[in-house]
Amino acid sequence: MATLKFALWNAEWMNELFTGNPPQFHPNNHKGYMTKQKIENRRRDLAGVINDIDADIWVLVEGPNQKEELQLFFDSDIQGDWQCEVQSSGAQSIGIAIKTDNNLFAANPITWHDLLNDPLAQPLRAATDDFFMDTDNDGLKEQHKFERRPLYATIHTANQKAFRVVGVHLKSKGIFNAMEWSKWWAKADGNRKKIVAQCYQLRCAFLDDYLEDATTKDIPIIICGDINDGPGFDTSEMKISASGVERLMGSIWQPEKTLGNVMFDSLSAEDQKELDFRSLYTASFKDPIFNNQYQRAWIDHILYSKNKKDWIANGAIIDTLSNGEKIYRAFPDSSDHFPVVCNIETTRL
Repeated sequence: MATLKFALWNAEWMNELFTGNPPQFHPNNHKGYMTKQKIENRRRDLAGVINDIDADIWVLVEGPNQKEELQLFFDSDIQGDWQCEVQSSGAQSIGIAIKTDNNLFAANPITWHDLLNDPLAQPLRAATDDFFMDTDNDGLKEQHKFERRPLYATIHTANQKAFRVVGVHLKSKGIFNAMEWSKWWAKADGNRKKIVAQCYQLRCAFLDDYLEDATTKDIPIIICGDINDGPGFDTSEMKISASGVERLMGSIWQPEKTLGNVMFDSLSAEDQKELDFRSLYTASFKDPIFNNQYQRAWIDHILYSKNKKDWIANGAIIDTLSNGEKIYRAFPDSSDHFPVVCNIETTRL
């Protein structure tokens, strides 16, 4: 049984590593414009995590905005041979890298569906164009947009099977400026409405059709990325009675079209029964409202279609390296998110 290791990671402002056209790395002692960390340290730590996890496919959120930049990084710093693509969306684009020297993929491992020019990507492009939706139940539709275009690709395996990958980075819930308390809550509520709208739009305007259409319904699909939302309702989501990631996963009334979640699958039977997600977190950050105490959030997800049985397994959030050392200690300048991984059984595709 051939097994692919699939990894998702928000690499945190990876775009700051590069300059020029054709691209090159900034000098080692140059500091990133967002992280303020030295380029030498960022390259070392990002590569350290990627090389240690040793996945066959990487989807990188907050990646560079050019394919050539991501290819340069993998060619220079990552073990093995790689083919990279990027859906350019500005400074926080989404990229994918396929390891081509492991005999697990076809000779042409990836069909790239650029949202700007590939006809096969038109349904996803149309779904992520600006759209109108009433998110506050006042009878008026508000205009919404996706800050970043999703990544879309078909992956071809060595046994002549295929699956598709959609990489997303949805609206951030973060509020980083000081403001009066009532304004803070208004902004927090507004951010939740935007996330829910984006999730609902992806589900209704793209996924439902994908999982029904005769040309695509039998092609397994992964929806992954930094969704900036976890299961259940936080205080703001209680006001709108909606959870973004759960909207994206689908409706209980159409179970055949719901998506699985690799990290829910990894929970113990007791935690699944109790819907206890406290052990799951993919990001950790200082909360300025509560004396900079560290908060944990599960916001990075690998979701998958159920049109093939048992084709995805062994989901894990990686916070510890293969030698037992914590990532944040060994590679402190890598990212404020942890990678999420799973296995893809290609014989089940």
